[in-house]
Amino acid sequence: MQLIDIGLNLTHDSFDRDRDAVWQRARDAGVTRAILTGASREHSPKAMALALTRPGEWFATAGVHPHHAVEYTEECDAEMRALHAHAEVVAVGECGLDYFRDFSPRPAQRRAFERQLQVAADTGKPLFLHQRDAHADFVAMMKNFDGRLGPAVVHCFTGTREELFDYLDQDWHIGITGWLCDERRGEHLRELVKHIPAHRLMVETDAPYLLPRTLRPMPKDRRNEPAFLPHIVEELARDRGEDVAATAAGSTATAAAFFRLPA
Repeated sequence: MQLIDIGLNLTHDSFDRDRDAVWQRARDAGVTRAILTGASREHSPKAMALALTRPGEWFATAGVHPHHAVEYTEECDAEMRALHAHAEVVAVGECGLDYFRDFSPRPAQRRAFERQLQVAADTGKPLFLHQRDAHADFVAMMKNFDGRLGPAVVHCFTGTREELFDYLDQDWHIGITGWLCDERRGEHLRELVKHIPAHRLMVETDAPYLLPRTLRPMPKDRRNEPAFLPHIVEELARDRGEDVAATAAGSTATAAAFFRLPA
């Protein structure tokens, strides 16, 4: 199989010691391309810089996560727009709303999200979205831009049936992570993933976070890696009642089209 990890936090300092080895393990496992997540003023340019080192394999997003929303000043907006001038930056985000952690005040989150929705409207690039415990405000803000946005993916979907169908009704895409493998928090996803059309479904590790709890053997350092994406795909295929090869091929084709990756 040839997989695309659409959410890989490769700029995280836990990868500083062995980033090339991490990617080699991923390639050996069948992960041939990755979208490197940019989620702050610090890490968005780092994601792009990394993408430049492996053309055709690594691509980047550029945005400011709601946890960092207070960073989103006029200067930050200019920095993000400069990053989006580069072809290697293939999506706006990670951006959205997070009322679970509330690491940034909610008004600041909404302001930062609105500014980034405007960047997406202006550039035509896809959106890489985050939503947690903020569904109503999130959907309302997206609807304020109806007809002005390109494709959107709700990354690391962990929500309810109602949320899933609201997103699918908007023709948004869904990113599934190893949260699926968490018997404490993700069991409901095993039923919900059956309802995601193949042309709306993508897969991601969100590494180094969200190590799949069903992975055996477990890495001693508990760090998630892109090499573990096939494990997520196997579990996802089982839950969808599909052959693994079909789930892998479908998610790869969907991701390549969504992010407009070169053939």
